[in-house]
Amino acid sequence: MLKNMLRFTLILFSISLNSVFAYSAETKQIGEGFTIYLVRHAEKQLNVKDPELTSCGHNRAESIAKQLELINLDKLYSTNFKRTMQTAKPIATLKSLEVESYNPKDLQQVATQLIHKQENAVVVGHSNTTAVLAGLLANQPLGSFDESVYDRIYQVVLFKGSVQLNVLQQSFVCSE
Repeated sequence: MLKNMLRFTLILFSISLNSVFAYSAETKQIGEGFTIYLVRHAEKQLNVKDPELTSCGHNRAESIAKQLELINLDKLYSTNFKRTMQTAKPIATLKSLEVESYNPKDLQQVATQLIHKQENAVVVGHSNTTAVLAGLLANQPLGSFDESVYDRIYQVVLFKGSVQLNVLQQSFVCSE
């Protein structure tokens, strides 16, 4: 019974997530808005300088790419670390995009540039930058989050001069 309820909840979440993603794709077609998705890198190896993704992390990165499959994306940004670049790679491959690096130490400048460019984009960052950048884009104070959190996708929709921030929870569950 519990398993069926969980499955039903995941199906409803997927339907809701697809509706939100479809709305953002539509805003770009209208030409009056754009959407920026912000994700933290996937699960990383521990106790290593500039760590790579674990096998679970690679699976999550693939899952993120699949969730963004129907979205019209113009740009893909990542910090210049192995874990963020590896998280961005499946999206880049699926969408035929080059990964452009950005400086996570100047998030205000990154936010200003993203708003100025008015493009649908994905930004891959870290636990101490992803929510902060989403907050800067949406004019809402957001701080960093715990390093154990990997399942959030921040969606910032800018449409006709207004901003809407949606915090989505990815349905991927690592089996490791």
